Amino acid sequence: MNPNIHPIFDRALGRSQKESLLDQRGLVAWFTGLSGSGKSTLAMALERKLYDEGILTQLLDGDNVRTGLCKDLGFSEADRTENIRRIAESAKLFAGCGVVTLCAFVSPTIAIREQAKSIIGEADFLEIYVNASLESCEARDVKGLYKKARAGQIPDFTGITSPFEAPEQPFLELRTDQLSMDACLDTLFNSILPIIRPPHT
Repeated sequence: MNPNIHPIFDRALGRSQKESLLDQRGLVAWFTGLSGSGKSTLAMALERKLYDEGILTQLLDGDNVRTGLCKDLGFSEADRTENIRRIAESAKLFAGCGVVTLCAFVSPTIAIREQAKSIIGEADFLEIYVNASLESCEARDVKGLYKKARAGQIPDFTGITSPFEAPEQPFLELRTDQLSMDACLDTLFNSILPIIRPPHT
């Protein structure tokens, strides 16, 4: 550690005090999957549903971090790794304040997601695999990215010219190409709510 850096965490209010204030447990739900699989759609829908329960959340996705926190980064392997590192460090801070943090990123490799988990901490990291076939994602292509990738305008595009490594043991797998978004959202909400607000025993 830099000798000129003097952390104050040992004197600041603790996590338990903040979680008690909010009446919720902080955690990070990390949505991974191909572009167009429904990661951001599900994360936004979950955020609204949690809001209705009085739960404070913070949503981070590729578009909003690329216009601020990570606007200086490109899409090289090194920059993508740094992108995820910054996101994970930010998510860790939010979770430490008791905030339920929803991260929606392709994060295509097991290694890059393990990096995020190691920063955030395994106890706070819930990996949500939003699983849809490449064919269904490409058929949606709401941003026109697959068309550009097929035309060679986007190099190293996940699913076309760059591989996606599926999670081996995710907290939850949601097949958005087989089930409705409402059904996936219900499963997601019912799985995560008891962790955020454990039933009183």
